[in-house]
Amino acid sequence: MSSKHCVQDALRCNICETNISSMYCDICHINLCKACVGEHFSDISSEHKVVPFEQRGSAVKYPECKTHPNKVCELQCEQCYLPICTLCVASGEHDQHQKEDILKTLACKKERMQEDLEELEKLIRPQYQKAASNIPVQKDDLRKHSQKLKTALDKHGETWHREINTIVKRMQSKIGDMDSKHMAAINKQEDATNQMMTEVSQSISELRKLLDSSDFYRIFAYTSRNEEFRRLPAQFQVTLPTFTSYQINREKIYEQFGFLSELAITTEEQDDQVKTPRDVTSTEERPLIDDPQTLIDIKTASGKHIELFSVSCCLSDNEIWTRGNDKILRLYNLQGELLKSVQTASGNCPLDITVTQSEDLVYTDLNDRSVNIVKNPLGQSGNKWWWGYKTQIHQLIRLQGWRPLYLCSRSFAGDILISMISDDKKQTKVGRYSDSTEKQSIQWDDQGQPLYTAGAVKYLSENRNLNICVADYDGGAVVVVNADGQLRFRYTGPPSSTKGRFCPVGITTDSQGRILTSDPNNQCIHIVDQDGHFLRYIDYCGLLAPWGLCLDSNDNLFVAERFTGHVKKILYK
Repeated sequence: MSSKHCVQDALRCNICETNISSMYCDICHINLCKACVGEHFSDISSEHKVVPFEQRGSAVKYPECKTHPNKVCELQCEQCYLPICTLCVASGEHDQHQKEDILKTLACKKERMQEDLEELEKLIRPQYQKAASNIPVQKDDLRKHSQKLKTALDKHGETWHREINTIVKRMQSKIGDMDSKHMAAINKQEDATNQMMTEVSQSISELRKLLDSSDFYRIFAYTSRNEEFRRLPAQFQVTLPTFTSYQINREKIYEQFGFLSELAITTEEQDDQVKTPRDVTSTEERPLIDDPQTLIDIKTASGKHIELFSVSCCLSDNEIWTRGNDKILRLYNLQGELLKSVQTASGNCPLDITVTQSEDLVYTDLNDRSVNIVKNPLGQSGNKWWWGYKTQIHQLIRLQGWRPLYLCSRSFAGDILISMISDDKKQTKVGRYSDSTEKQSIQWDDQGQPLYTAGAVKYLSENRNLNICVADYDGGAVVVVNADGQLRFRYTGPPSSTKGRFCPVGITTDSQGRILTSDPNNQCIHIVDQDGHFLRYIDYCGLLAPWGLCLDSNDNLFVAERFTGHVKKILYK
């Protein structure tokens, strides 16, 4: 059979099987000639939709009813979320239910599908493509950083080798000096011994001649030297030098060689989720409450003899670290139980503390110019307290010409911000550090004037908009600069106030970018928006000399009271 005949047979009417099809039933999916259309409609066992053959497939294919065979569903029951036919409606089962034309439901569904398609193509897929394109960059950065670390280790290793070679050469030189000294003593003894041996030989020769002689005068002139010769030249005692090699303490060498921080990989939900036209919810600011409440009052070991200056929240929100005017850093739970005490490596009083994203404790030591890290100070295994853990303190940064004051480690870039004062106490500045490398120095405004006064009280915090906020106690201002170090504003208190001079000390920022700073001179906390506009005080919580501040992950405020030794947890929004 030819291909032409095959095509014609495929287009023949499925009823008469003679005429060429010119019509098509989109429900029964059969070919029809015009003469057979009436006969097809006479079959009442099923519904029909006959269209010109060229328009076949253009009609909606209604779903078949699962309850009533050979019936199609033209409605959608919204309550049951099922397609229903006319017999389903007649049965009364869906009388009280809302019904929708299934074509309208289908159109709405396709509209949402179209929106999903556009969102996937135009918004979501580009974000994934962007993330995927960043992966090679991350891999390249990893290789570069790894090579940088290895180069630094090699360089430091070469320095150690040079030091060891210097020590070996110094000892070898010392051995050479001792050899020369020893040899000189031996030579001196040799000369004295040879001299006496010569004189003894001469005496022997002279005696032999006298014994063979009859010269009366020569014999009577002889004087014995045997008493002199019996005294042998002085023999010196020598204690030869020895080399004692100490047993190599690998742990001590590892500790002294340097500190390599651990890799920390955290998986976080992206804050910059793709925004779509369908988004109907957004993060709304939690309003400030009219009457802030003290939720918890924690009594620490500070008090009569130990003043309390700093408090820092752990990431778990269940513990806090505190710093007073002694050499001990203390960890408490919210029930006021002392969980751990850590003494500073130098025995000096720390000036400030902060907890990093990896739960390490960092503190400043003003006296020895260092910033130190207490690795995993909680000594945890999971969430269990491991009392057998040995705390390790490593020096992170040592300044030259400057002394570290206060810290902020919750930087959005993962850096550490440090306020510092010059050795002559005439200048202050803020430094941004990545590991031990200074990345940024903030000290002067656009006119070349100092941003901060020379006083030593400079608590600081980085806001969510990357502004750096410094509480300048001596300047009576909160000084705010942008990420580039350019001055944005100075907050010196509300425009009109009956309170005394504004003396900011502790400072922190919340999830909405508000700035909170303690004012012990007026026994209150100032709340300011990220543009420097005063919002309100927290001054009815019985605060006494509020000093250090910190916030937990839920924006609960923790206030360290300097003289009472109490830490208060306050709900303010």
